Amino acid sequence: MGIATISKLNNLLSETLPGGLLFAGWLRNEGYSSQLLKKYRDSGWLEGLARGVMYRRNDNLSALTAVYCYNHQTGNNARVAAHSALELLGFSHYVPMGKPRLMVAFESGSVGDWVKSEKFDMTIVPFHTEIFKKTLAQSYQGNNFTLKISSPEQAFLECLLLVPDYYNYMDLYYIMEQLTSLNPENVQIALEGTSSQRVKRMFLYMAEKAGHYWFDMLDVDKLDLSSSKMKLVDNGVYISKYRITVPKELNDYE
Repeated sequence: MGIATISKLNNLLSETLPGGLLFAGWLRNEGYSSQLLKKYRDSGWLEGLARGVMYRRNDNLSALTAVYCYNHQTGNNARVAAHSALELLGFSHYVPMGKPRLMVAFESGSVGDWVKSEKFDMTIVPFHTEIFKKTLAQSYQGNNFTLKISSPEQAFLECLLLVPDYYNYMDLYYIMEQLTSLNPENVQIALEGTSSQRVKRMFLYMAEKAGHYWFDMLDVDKLDLSSSKMKLVDNGVYISKYRITVPKELNDYE
């Protein structure tokens, strides 16, 4: 490679976050042609992860850093969500079996194949949040980057959305018991911005059962709860106040 090519490579490597990704569209905008990037790959400096996505060869890929790079380089607004956000905020100790998962809420639309890679330190689980008309998020300071993550109020609603594919109600109730310091105004906003009857009713049931002070500050009349009955589990217990059937284990838990 020529001196100019090596100089651009040095600049690229010095500006790349350890464990992060390089998206081809951003690289082209920064002046790196397809031919030049091919030279870097052929020379062993960069390696392809998925179509249009590369990383520094032999780098240990960080899922959190990858999400930051995705947002920064593509202009998107993916955020760490559900139990992953709660863990970063110090609320949750949910421990799934096997490799840790990073739950990431993406805007509607397709997500690139890069999220499916097994090279990350965590398994990235993408999902969409169309049921939320408005989402509550906050900033999280990582190593040399800032990420958008769901607020604790929003994150727990996202957990309920992902039952039963990724969570069960009993495990989530253990997390609910920890949420003693939620902001009642944020809870109200999050619930009003949720179109899912299942998510809203189960949230209210769990919050009341946990006896949190902020539950009594909610204006349930503004939550547009329907009068239909919902069977959330088989062989459960019917809760007439919220017109839902909940797991017997959860109903009996004290």
